Amino acid sequence: MQNDERMSPIAWARAACDSLMESYLPEELPPAGRWHYHQGVFLCGMEMLWQAEQDERYAVYIKRYADKLIDDNGNFEFARDELDAIQAGLLLFRLDEGGEERKYRIAADKLRSLFDTLHRTSEGGFWHKDKYAYNMWLDGLYMGGVFALKYANAYGDESLRGMALHQERLMRRYMRDEKTGLLYHAWDESRQMPWANAETGCSPEFWGRSLGWYGLAVAQFLDELKEGEAGRAELEAVLADFAASLIRYQEASGGLWYQIVDKGELEDNWLETSCTCLFVYTLARAYKLGLVGNDGLAAAKRGFEGLVRVVQRDEQGRFVLPDICIGTSAGDYENYVTRPTSSNDLHGVGAFVMACVEMESLLGEQE
Repeated sequence: MQNDERMSPIAWARAACDSLMESYLPEELPPAGRWHYHQGVFLCGMEMLWQAEQDERYAVYIKRYADKLIDDNGNFEFARDELDAIQAGLLLFRLDEGGEERKYRIAADKLRSLFDTLHRTSEGGFWHKDKYAYNMWLDGLYMGGVFALKYANAYGDESLRGMALHQERLMRRYMRDEKTGLLYHAWDESRQMPWANAETGCSPEFWGRSLGWYGLAVAQFLDELKEGEAGRAELEAVLADFAASLIRYQEASGGLWYQIVDKGELEDNWLETSCTCLFVYTLARAYKLGLVGNDGLAAAKRGFEGLVRVVQRDEQGRFVLPDICIGTSAGDYENYVTRPTSSNDLHGVGAFVMACVEMESLLGEQE
């Protein structure tokens, strides 16, 4: 492998994917044998790399993951009480394009059917999981919304367009903070959760990765909406405003973002890599869409350079991304800053690959 300092973003993406491919068979990606968004996020990043490079190793790896979990009749095990189960369905659309194996479409239809059975708030917002009654989480917009729009485009289910846009509007209506331009991690319509503000229902903090999921979702919504289509202009304004807010909270010296995005001055807060990856992706997409200017480009570059500086190597010289917050539910400040971290968690590596693919084309345009 070439010297790290000379590696292009796309070479970094390859190093990240190859590291995990050497460590795990597709069906062994943790948690092993599950249809889960952890694997989905990583493999969606790998799919972006495949689209950029056309290296068939990546296509074969992704297909094996799906084929090990979905049988010939389109049957597979997935959680039927949460939005998280839908995200890995993003892998099914390309697999189904050939049309030779009906199981991918059948599986996609089963995931689509969850939208008809998941519980909702009084205004039609999806509960993030059954066990979190009347809770909407920012995470959910990416976990279910992007799939909904892709399904609508692939199979003509027009009802899903308005539904997906409605979820984003509800989140923005109830979870966005006017002062910072950021959105709270979660909102409880019932005000029953211990973290819920009695007046607003919001959780008290701006958690980095949840904001990253939101930015990723809005950017990818725009990928699925044509120019002039209902909702597109509104989302362009949303992404421009959100990107400007992210820029304000980037840590100046290293280019990363904090676990709690707006409280970098607190000693027990810390710089977190998965949210930084997602923010780099979001800013890169916003710049390419003309929604932010050179300040957005500069922030994306600083973030990417900061990520590359913290990458480590294992004993075999393979890529390791550290300081990735493990999964967490909504809570107070202490809940987030005391969460354990892991290295090469799929949340982070998948987001890193996405950021790399976007930065490759961006940096190439600037050379």
